[in-house]
Amino acid sequence: MIHISIKDQRLDLIEEGQVLRSYSISTAKNGAGENNGSGQTPRGKHIIRAKIGDGQPINAVFVGRRATGEVYTSDLAEAFPERDWILSRILWLSGCEPGKNRLGSKDSMRRYIYIHGTPDSEPMGVALSHGCVRMRNKDVIDLFDLVPVGIPVEIVE
Repeated sequence: MIHISIKDQRLDLIEEGQVLRSYSISTAKNGAGENNGSGQTPRGKHIIRAKIGDGQPINAVFVGRRATGEVYTSDLAEAFPERDWILSRILWLSGCEPGKNRLGSKDSMRRYIYIHGTPDSEPMGVALSHGCVRMRNKDVIDLFDLVPVGIPVEIVE
């Protein structure tokens, strides 16, 4: 299972009670919350619904869950300063708790909540995302390669 602590800004991959990997992350600047449009990281039980980006190079750029063919560089960032960079891999979350993080205006999947890579210039351990869980590119590739679709994810404050 994947355990995400908003308070600690940590993501742990746990198997049989043992922490296999622990990563520094960045969750939402707006804190925790489930409402559509809130810019917050949803809490509760989720699963990885889809894995996107297998075989893409590190720093591959995604828009609308599709690889653009671009590879992130500081020059690209200067050319498109408004982009919220989604890089390398996407683990798309789906809520498991109707009324909390599934269905209606609180649906994590419809909110496009991901675990994804971000530029290496972005700090980890600090809440700065627009709701997603950001990771270092090498870390999100490592996690992507270790977990199956359907793995449980729990996000706690």
